[in-house]
Amino acid sequence: EIYTSRLSSAASDVYKRQLIANPVSGGDARPRIELARGALERCGAEVDIYLTGARGDARKAATQALTEGYDRVVAAGGDGTLNEVVNGISSPGLPIAFLPFGTVNVFALEAGIPKQLEAACALAVRGSARLITLGSLNDEFFLLMVSAGWDAEAVAQVRPGLKKRIGRMAYAVSALEVFLRKAPAPLQIITAEGKHHSGFGVVISNCRHYGGRYVVTPKASMFSDELEVCLLRQGGRLAMVRFAINIALQRPLHEPLVEFLTLSSVELKGNFVAVQVDGDVAEPLPAKIEAVPRAVSMVLPAACQ
Repeated sequence: EIYTSRLSSAASDVYKRQLIANPVSGGDARPRIELARGALERCGAEVDIYLTGARGDARKAATQALTEGYDRVVAAGGDGTLNEVVNGISSPGLPIAFLPFGTVNVFALEAGIPKQLEAACALAVRGSARLITLGSLNDEFFLLMVSAGWDAEAVAQVRPGLKKRIGRMAYAVSALEVFLRKAPAPLQIITAEGKHHSGFGVVISNCRHYGGRYVVTPKASMFSDELEVCLLRQGGRLAMVRFAINIALQRPLHEPLVEFLTLSSVELKGNFVAVQVDGDVAEPLPAKIEAVPRAVSMVLPAACQ
């Protein structure tokens, strides 16, 4: 669904923006999308709005925007919508801004994008764009992280109706259900140098934040040329409980429970091990993951380091 709202282009300070918006992000986002349109216009933007209707729509709209003369694209939705836009642009030529409308909005937390809509829209129109590193999962870009194991299984099993009713707590319910149903399956990571590391779950991250304000990979950064890896070394439900409690209480993770690695590329192997990327379900293992430095241009607050 596409419709257009334009200011007069006679003004010299008008910016041409494509707003790609998910109308069901975080519930019913249509009222917020209308408010965003007004806020963007008040900042001097000429706004074309594309409303997504199905998975993949945001990616297609972003690809089309590359040839339609926009100064930048504004993604309004959750981390999944932003992931699609990034994959649709897939180059540093057209800057991308983000309005966080989703359930968790990990990228907004990581980058310090304001929650307040007027401030986020002002940043989207007038903020500076910077090149950041992305990750690549089997040749598909990700902004935040890839994980394999228990948490990815919880993402795969979360019930949409429950998520609509209780928001992010639906993931905690799903994680508990997965925990009670089966112990974590073993997996392996293989580095570019051929070294093998065994474990029972892994988070490979381009950012510090995980599932909200929790931190799993404290040294990760979208400005680094490498990805941070947190490998759960110990198996069994007790190790899963220790891992979850430490994260929930925002305590640092330590060996021998986990092992940290900093890598530019890695392979993951395992039998029927679930995978999630930026909060959405991906194909199960095996997988190849790489860092892609300076891959895309994102509009970020000046304080984002």
